[in-house]
This record gives sequence, structure tokens and C-alpha cells, in this order.
Amino acid sequence: MTTVDFSRRVSTKTISADIDAFHGLSTITNYIPVRSEATPSSIKAAYEAMLAKQQKETELATQIKAAADAARQAEVEFHQMVLAMKESVRGQFGPNSDEAQAVGYKKKSEYKRPRRRSS
Repeated sequence: MTTVDFSRRVSTKTISADIDAFHGLSTITNYIPVRSEATPSSIKAAYEAMLAKQQKETELATQIKAAADAARQAEVEFHQMVLAMKESVRGQFGPNSDEAQAVGYKKKSEYKRPRRRSS
């Protein structure tokens, strides 16, 4: 038996071919496997386990997407509230105040005046 490589998934094409082969096994009437992992009952158990785990993966992926959307929405709402707070502070205390500087703005007096360029 080959070693399992978890770095890559088995391709969808290969899985589909394996499922077709498994379903085709039911048409064979005199199949007597030599290996225990090749019995129809063990293959059916592995198939059902695969389907259950794929369903669980899909459910978790959906939950992850929903959680990411909720987090993104919360970030946007927080950012909008902080922007409103900053504008409120600037409006209440003025653009050249220490309070405006405390919330992240640069004081108006700290900007350099534009200088003429000599040609």
C-alpha cells in the first residue's frame, strides 16, 4: 500500500473515477477479494466515511466564511465609529489642538508651508 501524502488532495477526477469503480463493483457477482481492505463492506465503510467528512468540511467552510463576513462587518463598523470620533474631536477642539493630535491627527501648525521654487 502506498504512503499517504497529505500535502495535496486527491484530484476530483480521480475521486470520481474511484466512486464509479466502487459502484461498478456491485455489478460483479463472484468477486472474492484476497486483501481485507478490498472487501465490498470495507470499501463501502470508507466511502461513507469519506462522504461524511466531505460534508463536515463543507459545513465548516461555510461557518468559516460566515465568521469572516461577520468579522469584516464588525471591522468596518468599528472603523466608521473611530472616524466619526476623530472628526468629532477635531470639530470640538480644533485642528491645531493637543486632543486632535492625541487621536492621530497631525497638528495644523506642524505642516510645512509651501515654498516657492526658484527656476
